[in-house]
Amino acid sequence: MALLTTKTEKPDDILAVFPQEIYRSGELALRDVLSPSALQINPSSVRLGAKFARTMFVFSYPRYLHTNWFSPIINLDRVFDIAMYVHPVDTAQILRTLRRKVAQVQSQIAEREQKDLVRDPILDTGYRDLEDLRDKLQQAQERLFNFGLYITIYGFSEDELNKTETEIKSVLEARLVYIKPALFQQAEGFKSALPLNVDDLEVNTYLNSSPISSTIPFVSFDLTSNKGVLFGVNRHNNSLVLFDRFSLPNANIVVFGTSGGGKSYLTKLEILRSLMWGIDVIIIDPEREYEYVAEAVGGSYISISLTSKNHINPFDLPIAREDESPADVLRSNVVNLVGLFRIMLGGLTPQEDAILDAAITETYASRDITPESDFSKADPPTLSDLELVLASTAGGEDLATRLKKFTTGTWSGFLNQRTNIEVKNRLVVFSVRDMEDELRPVGMFIILRYIWNLVRTVLKKRILVVDEAWWLMKTEDGASFLFGIAKRCRKYFLGLSTITQDVGDFLNSTYGKPIITNSSLQIILKQSPATIDLVTKTFNLTEEEKFLLLESGRGEGIFFAGLKHVAIKVIASYTEDQLITSDPSQLALIRQAKEDFEQEQETKTP
Repeated sequence: MALLTTKTEKPDDILAVFPQEIYRSGELALRDVLSPSALQINPSSVRLGAKFARTMFVFSYPRYLHTNWFSPIINLDRVFDIAMYVHPVDTAQILRTLRRKVAQVQSQIAEREQKDLVRDPILDTGYRDLEDLRDKLQQAQERLFNFGLYITIYGFSEDELNKTETEIKSVLEARLVYIKPALFQQAEGFKSALPLNVDDLEVNTYLNSSPISSTIPFVSFDLTSNKGVLFGVNRHNNSLVLFDRFSLPNANIVVFGTSGGGKSYLTKLEILRSLMWGIDVIIIDPEREYEYVAEAVGGSYISISLTSKNHINPFDLPIAREDESPADVLRSNVVNLVGLFRIMLGGLTPQEDAILDAAITETYASRDITPESDFSKADPPTLSDLELVLASTAGGEDLATRLKKFTTGTWSGFLNQRTNIEVKNRLVVFSVRDMEDELRPVGMFIILRYIWNLVRTVLKKRILVVDEAWWLMKTEDGASFLFGIAKRCRKYFLGLSTITQDVGDFLNSTYGKPIITNSSLQIILKQSPATIDLVTKTFNLTEEEKFLLLESGRGEGIFFAGLKHVAIKVIASYTEDQLITSDPSQLALIRQAKEDFEQEQETKTP
């Protein structure tokens, strides 16, 4: 009792004598943190809390293993662990074994010859392989190892494990590599797959250096180059997706994604990083998403609408290059103008098409612009000039009447003006947000023609961004003109970025798929269930890739470059994010911070 009383009355003495023991009694061991809440070992699986795990081992290999034969497994969109054990074998001992084996095979071959039996190709092949291996081992070109390959898969149910096992088996058996689960050895198998360097399963196969080297190191798709723009991070292995689009067969990119999927975010990020490489950028902006970026980098922001002070004359002509004839330039411009009027007037009959073609040629001639003349300094006509010509042309009166809406009517301020803009900055944004929906395809077509004439005149490394391209794809002539640029822009050092959220309208167009095939890079971000089947069919996606796109977050998707593609995640720095974000709540905070700063500066000003 005295001892107990002492403990009660003098607790400080106890703390002084046993401080470490008392501290350790309440310490949480690391293994307690890492251990699952429960562990159950079954014949074909191990249950770890809410998850199941199954370990499988490879027990048979083909005669020859190709390089990267294991990469399809590495790149599966599944959660699994892979363990490889390479146990060295004594070369002198294995050479003695091989010598006995060669003698045995030679004896079997000789016995068959004595009995006049048909040659056995299996024995002949085995004999050659044995002799070849002996030569390489004796010359130290190869070494022999005991090789164990284990795969531990995970799932939330046995059915999910069975599905993953079947998928892995089908991939490996197509390469004559056979695998099976470690029945009644799941505990040993699971421990062997952990990073403990303990091969408790001990299911090994003799392999020499070459086939083992075809498995190690892991090979996964890396879409990267030595220089270029950082598009994002490979979600498979966290490598960088780094590309110089101008080093590819063409510099075109198509970007598909739902609203809010990160299309504009990705595009603005590429624009900022391209500007650092000295690349000029021109943007057609239907929703005024690029204004803040243009302001931040000192670019030009040009608004085109019925009431804006900026105008583009559709009759402008590019200056003919040295390798072009003025006649071809004029003829091409006339053809494009006819396409423009088809969009403006809602279609033309074959007779109206012919009348309009002749009237446009005559309108140019009224300003001394003919195939034989030097029109580099000529003053181009306007829409009113074409209306006068049509009014005096037989059969053109109706067309002249339909044009009045664009010359003297409600829409006259849009087209019937001379061009008064110049593209001098390295970043130029053309906004058509304030354009009426009915006129927006017309506005985008005219801006695209103006940009194309500029690109052909001055050869320079540029990127042309056409956001919400489905507006152009709604009309046959708009889609045709965009496709023509996609095919020809490589010759003028131009890379076309086609961005759209309306995948249906884009791909259902006659020119949708040709634009995709004429783009070296394709980026597919988050998709909706309504369009995923069309995207899956167009890009030949697997079921895993299909669900990856359905479940992707903002800025996540699949990056295609030729025949290769990887899962990508777009990542920006904090400063870049503040410049390119389209999140309304984030923009409101930035705008409020800007206003607070301006008010603070005004207060400080005496």
